[in-house]
Amino acid sequence: MTASSLLAEISDVGRDPKRGGYSRHAFDAAETELRAWFVERAGRLGLGIETDRNGNIWAWWGTPGPDAVVTGSHLDSVPGGGAFDGPLGVASALDAVEILQAKGIRPAKPFAVVVFAEEEGGRFGVPCLGSRLLTGTIDADKARGLRDPDGVTFAEAAAKSGLDPERVGKDSERLGLIGRFLELHVEQGRGLIDLGSPVAVGNTVIAHGRWRFSFQGQGNHAGATLIGDRRDPMIPAAETVLAVRKLAKATSDARATVGRLVPVPGGTNVIASTVDLWLDARVPGTATPELVAEIAKLAEEAAGQEGCRVEVTRESYSDDVIFDDALRRDLGTWLGGPPELPTGAGHDAAILAGFVPSGMLYVRNPTGISHSPEEFSEAEDVDHGARALADVLEKLST
Repeated sequence: MTASSLLAEISDVGRDPKRGGYSRHAFDAAETELRAWFVERAGRLGLGIETDRNGNIWAWWGTPGPDAVVTGSHLDSVPGGGAFDGPLGVASALDAVEILQAKGIRPAKPFAVVVFAEEEGGRFGVPCLGSRLLTGTIDADKARGLRDPDGVTFAEAAAKSGLDPERVGKDSERLGLIGRFLELHVEQGRGLIDLGSPVAVGNTVIAHGRWRFSFQGQGNHAGATLIGDRRDPMIPAAETVLAVRKLAKATSDARATVGRLVPVPGGTNVIASTVDLWLDARVPGTATPELVAEIAKLAEEAAGQEGCRVEVTRESYSDDVIFDDALRRDLGTWLGGPPELPTGAGHDAAILAGFVPSGMLYVRNPTGISHSPEEFSEAEDVDHGARALADVLEKLST
């Protein structure tokens, strides 16, 4: 078993015939199948399985206990995502355990592989939901009330999957077991191919968040309503999309994206009554909320000019994260001095970093493309990454 062969085992699960790539979302059929695959594969390695109150799966090598070495990632994807984002870290963790077992290694510390739930936020809109619930960085009532595009709440989906929605929320006891957390992930952005290295150590994650802009106007007939009589929320929504690009270009090292826009009722010959769009904004330091405030001001002005109104709701936000200095130095030393890379992508490791020493390893992605069917890593690099993970886990746990 290698990490690349494990990924091949799940290569048909959750394929999206419409978007291409994969659509695997929290507690849906595809993600549930992957969770069962993980449980079966971890069981073959003799790991003890338990699912916590927030839907995160833990596979323990030996007896659970404090100061545990924990590694893992997630199995869900963005809509139409790639094959590596999330599953690579899980497959590599399983491969690393098998490598260590083959060497006769027995961890001196408690050791676990974890699969976090709803990391991408592809179903319920909040990224890193499983780790946010674990750490208490999202209110449990808010999480229970989150709805997917079909109107199903997180509480309803959790209950259907066998969880007790009333127990969802901060899990201090479990969080207290983690001594150090390490996540391996496919590189998201182009860096390692130019540096000639198959792996890198993560050093920072830039601040980022998601905001919903809800434009309200007047639904009406597309043919019978004169242009001057319209209150069309699509107009300020479109102007906001353009403003996002313009303002992001004017802000140093900013990344701002509108990747989802939903008009209601959505008919071709109907002026929309409401238009919701979601803004993903990421700027190093403290400038993300400032950029969003500028965008919101322009959205309000555009809405007013069209006789509409807009409500802006923050759905998630995380400050800059700097990974644990000591762990980062150790990773670099043990791996022979690989490059260190920052990232604009969010991760469960970044959520945990506020509570326990956490770190990241990246595996080379030659194109730098991610969150897309074109996301890629060579099998040789995938397996190199798993061996690197095994090497550092051996140091951490013995």
